[in-house]
Amino acid sequence: MDFTAGIFDVEISQGYPGRNVHSTTAKQLALLVTVFSPIQMLADLPENYVDKPAFQFLLDVLVNWEDTQILNGEIGKYITTVRKDLNSDDWYLGSITNEESRALAISLSFLDEGATYEAQVYADAEGTGYRNNPMEVVITKKNVTAADKLILNLGESGGTAIRFKKL
Repeated sequence: MDFTAGIFDVEISQGYPGRNVHSTTAKQLALLVTVFSPIQMLADLPENYVDKPAFQFLLDVLVNWEDTQILNGEIGKYITTVRKDLNSDDWYLGSITNEESRALAISLSFLDEGATYEAQVYADAEGTGYRNNPMEVVITKKNVTAADKLILNLGESGGTAIRFKKL
């Protein structure tokens, strides 16, 4: 299967106005985790990545995984996938939804017990959806452990991508 994610200009402002990708930019990041592909490429025009802080996730996300877990999901509606880096103790999470916005409670019990991780969160901005401000990504960082839970707020056809970097 070939599926190319990682598009930042989901509104396709470069020459094809009104023909947007039915996605948010945060969902494009999350797709790199939820859809397995041993070969990734950057699918957008190079100028669409310039000066975009969310580009860091594209630099960090991997293609080789030691472990994969599906935390939740319903066919055609939503899915949350976590994958463990093959060469470190870091984990990556991708959570995506269909055209319905939703809040998902996620247990972090997949993380190593007793360890602390920096969660680098790339999420849909409040009120963002594929029809409303789809390119706004909010980036936050917080320390978490396996005992914690996160609430992921996914916009319409939106998503959240997280790198859990072991400290």
